[in-house]
Amino acid sequence: MRVATSTAHLESRDELVLQNVPLVKSLAQRLARRLPSQVSLEDLVSAGVVGLVDAAGRYKPTLGVPFQAFARRRVHGAMLDALRDLDWAPRSLRRLRRNVDGAIASERARLDREPDEQEIATALGMTPEQYGRALEELRTLEVATVRELDAPTADGVPLLELCVDPSEGQVQRLERQELRARLADAIADLPERERQILSLYYQEELTLAQIGEVIGVCESRVCQLRGLAVSRLRTRLRTSLGLEEVEA
Repeated sequence: MRVATSTAHLESRDELVLQNVPLVKSLAQRLARRLPSQVSLEDLVSAGVVGLVDAAGRYKPTLGVPFQAFARRRVHGAMLDALRDLDWAPRSLRRLRRNVDGAIASERARLDREPDEQEIATALGMTPEQYGRALEELRTLEVATVRELDAPTADGVPLLELCVDPSEGQVQRLERQELRARLADAIADLPERERQILSLYYQEELTLAQIGEVIGVCESRVCQLRGLAVSRLRTRLRTSLGLEEVEA
């Protein structure tokens, strides 16, 4: 009887995997559009399939959660892990991000408010134009930062609440809830235009060009503002959680 049950479970898992390979490809294609050309789409798909198999093995219909919603974060997380292992970002780019984050954090502490772009550029010893180009360069690092923690599913439930390990303990659940609350507070403190851009991009899934049309600026300016918003959130969360980034 145990053998029959085990076989049925494996067949069910394999069926879930085969049915949801298109989900992996869709997520990989969306991710690849935000990465340098040297990152292979095939590598992303391969990593995503590993995450999909893991999700299929852990999934329990009794959770009352659609499998695609359960699997989405594990597939996305597996792709991000693969990107970190590839170490595709040059050291100079990671150093630039640390410099920008450090300037934002120091100016926030000095001014006791969110610094504007001119103040950040001055702290970095850059002109506004140079700072804008720096934000555009840092766009490729966003993929490892923004996780769409509060992006709602079709049922209106945030993914952070929905797609979690069924074996998660009470302490981990409280930590996750605290993280979401800190993220919400950080987003609420962003300048209004930056909040709007993040909402349109990560929740409404508009392109940069479409967002530019909505708020009345050019696509490159949207890219700059989105990068600035991500940097603000990253520094706020790291400061709030007492984390220090180690230089590679």
